[in-house]
Amino acid sequence: MNDPAAEEPTEAEAPVCPRHPDRVAYVRCQRCGRPACPECQRPAAVGIQCVDCVRESSRAAPRVRTVFGGTATATANGRPVVTLTIIGICVVSWVLQLATGGAWTHALWFWPWGGAVEPWRFLTASFLHSTSPLHILFNMYALWITGQFLEPLLGRARFAVLCLLSAVGGSVGVLLLAGDPFTSSAWVTPVVGASGMVFGLFGAMLPVMRRLGRSMGQVLVLLAINGAIGFVPNLNIAWQAHLGGLVTGALVATAYAYAPKERRELVAWLVPVAGIAVLVGLAVWRYSSVGVL
Repeated sequence: MNDPAAEEPTEAEAPVCPRHPDRVAYVRCQRCGRPACPECQRPAAVGIQCVDCVRESSRAAPRVRTVFGGTATATANGRPVVTLTIIGICVVSWVLQLATGGAWTHALWFWPWGGAVEPWRFLTASFLHSTSPLHILFNMYALWITGQFLEPLLGRARFAVLCLLSAVGGSVGVLLLAGDPFTSSAWVTPVVGASGMVFGLFGAMLPVMRRLGRSMGQVLVLLAINGAIGFVPNLNIAWQAHLGGLVTGALVATAYAYAPKERRELVAWLVPVAGIAVLVGLAVWRYSSVGVL
């Protein structure tokens, strides 16, 4: 008489996950046939595949690029990584501004005279905001709305270049439009905020939408409204930074959007180099014209 217990497979005979040998796994990968525990299972078109097969398949698959040269899979799981990173830096920086009683702000904000001796301020001011939550909330919301649209189209690297050049372009706009250095208070007025970067993304929407053949009506209305806000009295808004970022972003995006297909990679390298050279050149020219350099 057979013993039923003897016919049952022992725990040692049960299939285990190759990546997690301590876990019994009765589900097998449809591609390689190996057992896969729940943590290593990935849904496929038919059945389940293990993470190793999914990774190998992704590596072997040809890269699909957008019309602007960005990789179509530029965001992991649909997340605009660069956009979220910039938002995270701004939020952490804002907390540090509050926690240090203004010391963090003083170390990084921009004003034309300060930029002459501490040029990093041309960029760092874009990651600061006023103590009012409305300032950072508005800028981060605008960055999120535009970023999640532009980043997948341009790709992470191009989008990051667009953001950083627009940020510096905003500060350069403040410098160029500051007026006479000996009579204008703009030369000693601190400027903070990601508005230059945000307006750079607004400006980038124009050539991108045109290249895609889409209507630019909503973008133009958005630009008109936000541009008008900069001239409302007593709001202390640096419209010069808005204009500088807008022009910079539009030019950068135009170069990306209309680069010939066979020269997209070259343009991707030339844009940051040329952009930095132009912005630095404008700043040096402005400082030299007033006898600072």
